[in-house]
Amino acid sequence: MNQLDFKSRHAVVTGGATGLGYAIAQRLIASGGSVTLWDRDEVGANKAAAQLGAQASAVAVDVAQHDSVRSAVAATLKIHPKVDALVNSAGITGPNVKVWDYPVADWKQVMDVNLTGLFLCCREWAPHLRANDYGRIVNIASVAGKDGNPNASAYSASKAAVIALTKSLGKELADTGVRVNCVTPAAVKTAIFDQMSEQHIQFMLSKIPMGRFGTPEEVAAMVAWLCTEDCSFSTGAVFDLSGGRSTY
Repeated sequence: MNQLDFKSRHAVVTGGATGLGYAIAQRLIASGGSVTLWDRDEVGANKAAAQLGAQASAVAVDVAQHDSVRSAVAATLKIHPKVDALVNSAGITGPNVKVWDYPVADWKQVMDVNLTGLFLCCREWAPHLRANDYGRIVNIASVAGKDGNPNASAYSASKAAVIALTKSLGKELADTGVRVNCVTPAAVKTAIFDQMSEQHIQFMLSKIPMGRFGTPEEVAAMVAWLCTEDCSFSTGAVFDLSGGRSTY
């Protein structure tokens, strides 16, 4: 493992109880920092924080609810008065069906979590990072946001919007010490696969020239670097983790 410098820095990681969020938290701690796990699953978040050790804490939050996000910011700042990085990893896939069969309630839920939730977290943390004239925001998008996966219209659309939001916010904060970037992984085998059909999983695998899924550790390595001071001249940028799938 390459050593990254996140010493004495603190990050908030949404969706931190499992999957990519947990792997990212592990890598940030291994890089000398500390983390607060934000997750809707309070029990799971507390368990994950205990597993990560003394450098981890947990705050229960529903990122899709504005009041919940604001309360979580206040609770986090009581534990850690200075936050240096925000990693927006919380997300859901939604069902694998055609657009004309897509349940409206499911569409709204995917957008609420993947897009509105990410917006709310950025909205509430940006003033804190600006006040310190330093910070790193890393948004987890997806190669689906570039390509548009069939039978995953809400997920694809939400991740495309995350890419655009990242570019907008990166430009808005470019004259400060805050950098905003996103990563676009191809499929990474985590518990989120439980939300997908086997047919859709195999479709995603067939699109990856390396012939395998990514690992949470591979995503965590890139995200952790984007959280460090070394990421100083990239903002509003998109970093691929696609096993060769991405074409632009």
